[in-house]
Amino acid sequence: MNRLSAHIGYLYADLPLAERPAAAARDGFTAVEHPEPWAVPAKEMRARLADLGLAFSQVTSGMGDAAKGEKGLAALAGREAEFRAGFDRALAYAREVGCPFVHPMAGVPKGGVLDAAETYRLNLSWALNRVEGSGVRVLVEAITIPGYHMGSLALAADLQDQFHGRFALLFDTYHAAVLGEDPRRWITRNAGRIGHVHIADHPGRHEPGTGTLAFEPILAALTAAGYTGAIGFEYIPSAATSASAAFLPGWKRLLSEKASP
Repeated sequence: MNRLSAHIGYLYADLPLAERPAAAARDGFTAVEHPEPWAVPAKEMRARLADLGLAFSQVTSGMGDAAKGEKGLAALAGREAEFRAGFDRALAYAREVGCPFVHPMAGVPKGGVLDAAETYRLNLSWALNRVEGSGVRVLVEAITIPGYHMGSLALAADLQDQFHGRFALLFDTYHAAVLGEDPRRWITRNAGRIGHVHIADHPGRHEPGTGTLAFEPILAALTAAGYTGAIGFEYIPSAATSASAAFLPGWKRLLSEKASP
C-alpha cells in the first residue's frame, strides 16, 4: 500500500518539530515530510522514524529567505553557491534518513525571465548530476504562488522530457485545480511522470472533504496507473490536525480495496 505522508510543516504545527512524527504516527500516517527539517539532526530523525515505523518521503533543498517570499533558490541568478550548498545539505540528510527525493524549489525570481530560466536549468542539471549513484532522485513541482518560476504542469512536463525523464514530478491536487486541470484526468495521462503526490482540497487548500475535489476517482486513477509512491497531505488544517485527519481510515480502506485483485 502507498505510504500516507504527513507534511509536518503544515500539520501538527503547534508542536515542536521533533514531536510531530510521533503525532503523525498516532493519527495513522505512515510517513512524514518537511521542506527544512534541519532543526532535528538527521541521525536523530532516523532513530525517531525507526522507532515509530515511519518513512521520510521528501525534502527540499532549502526555501531561501521566507521573509522575502523567495520560496526556493534554484532559479535565482547570483545565488548559485547558496543553492548548491543547500542542495548538498538536503542530499546528505535524505541519504541519512532514507528519503527518496530532494525537491530543488525554483523560487520567485526578481530579475529577468531569461536569466531565471537559464539559472534554473543549470542548477537542475547540476543537481541531477549530484544525485547520480546516491539512491535519491530529484523532484520538480508546479506551484501556483504568484511569480513562482515553475508555475505550470505543462512546463514541468516539457522540462522533464527535455531532461529525458531524469527527474520525477511532484503532482499536487490543489495546484492542479488552481491551474484548471482535472486531477484525475491529468494523472491518467501522465502517471509515469509522477514520483510524489500532494493532497489538498480546492478551494481553500484544506483537508479532503472541505472543497470541491472528488478524491475517490483520483485515488482510483493512481491505483489504476500502478502508482506505488507516497501520497503526501500538504494542507492547511481547518481544525486541530488530528481532527482534520479523520478522513484517513477511509482512505486506507479505499486504497486497500483498490489494491486487492
